[in-house]
Order: sequence, then C-alpha cells, then structure tokens
Amino acid sequence: MEAVPAAAQAPAGSSAPAAARAQAVEAPVPVDDGSRAGADRAELLSRVAAEVSACVKCGLSANRTTTVPGEGSLDAPVMFVGEGPGAEEDRTGRPFVGAAGQYLDKWLKSIALDRSQCYIANCVKCRPPQNREPHPEEIGACLPYLEQQIAAVRPRLICCLGRIAAQTLLGTTSSLGALRGRVHQRNGIPVVVTYHPSAVLRDQSLRKPVWEDLKVVQRLLQP
Repeated sequence: MEAVPAAAQAPAGSSAPAAARAQAVEAPVPVDDGSRAGADRAELLSRVAAEVSACVKCGLSANRTTTVPGEGSLDAPVMFVGEGPGAEEDRTGRPFVGAAGQYLDKWLKSIALDRSQCYIANCVKCRPPQNREPHPEEIGACLPYLEQQIAAVRPRLICCLGRIAAQTLLGTTSSLGALRGRVHQRNGIPVVVTYHPSAVLRDQSLRKPVWEDLKVVQRLLQP
C-alpha cells in the first residue's frame, strides 16, 4: 500500500496515535466470503443437531437414549447415508460406531478415505426398536433434517448404504439390486447405491459387489 504523507497522518494539533486510532476505526474491515459461508454452514449443522435433540415428531423419540444427528467434515467430498442408529449409536450419539460402523471404516480405508474426511448420517436420527426398519412416517419426520445436512455439507457425492437410504433419497420403490451398478442424480449430486455394512457382515457373498460400488465412489471423487 502507498505510504500516506506525514502531514495527512498527523494534522497540526493532533497526536499521531490519535490519528492512527481514528483511521483504524474508519477503515472498512475486509470480509472473507468463504469464511462467512463456512461459518453459516457450520451454524446450520449445529442448529440441525439441536433441533434433532429436542425432536418428538414421531414415536421413535419415546424410547431413545440419545439422538444421533450425524457427524463428519463440513467440507466432506462424500456423504454416507444409512437407515438408522443401532444400539451402540443410540448409546453414544454417534453414527456407525458399532460392528457395521467398524466395517464401514475398513471400506473407507480401502479407497483411501478416512472417517474424518467424510460426513456420515442416517435417514432417521433415533433408533427404531429392535433395529427394525424405520416406518415411512418416521422417515418423513426426519427427512428435513437430512436435507438440511446435505445442503450444509454440499458433498460432491452421496453414497447410500442400503435399500432404505437409497429409496428415501432417490424417491423410488425400486429394489437395491435394481439401483446398484449405475450413478444416479439427486439435485445435481451424483448418488451411488451399495449394500449396508450390516448386510455384508451377515452375507459375505456381498463383498464383491460392494467393492465394485466403492471403486465407483473412488473414481467419482478423483479430481
């Protein structure tokens, strides 16, 4: 910046420090639009978590230990979405931390990803009794929260873990088998469908198709 002449910095009868303070007060503060946008997105996620913790929109709230809103990086390139919390998630308030979550961590590692780089959430934020599938009205009550999380994170890719997540986000009744093997679009975001980790733990024959799906995820995330 070009130096200001001394006469302009300290007019007659004024002290230099006083002039400097006046200049500091009057000078416009530059705004970092990127930082402000990031703060707004972080605030949205925090607000969603607070709303989820107080939510009683469906019967799942009656028996929950704690809510499980979701977690991960604000700038995650990929969001993984499952159907609902299990027992360990209900206890800790964190998504995918039980056996299925530990298996998911291995999936991420296989395509050079880490949990901290991703955002992980579920269609419903409270555990269904006995880990049953969430009912349509329960999903409908929670879906606005997931929509806001997607809007805040702005992932480059969504990976649906299981039939419930895929049908919910793609608005379809098609089977998981019919939805696998191709890249879908949801509001301009590519969507890949694969099996839920818990399903693969029960049926190891699903490991090969999951690996095929994960390679698609890896390819789509490449610069």
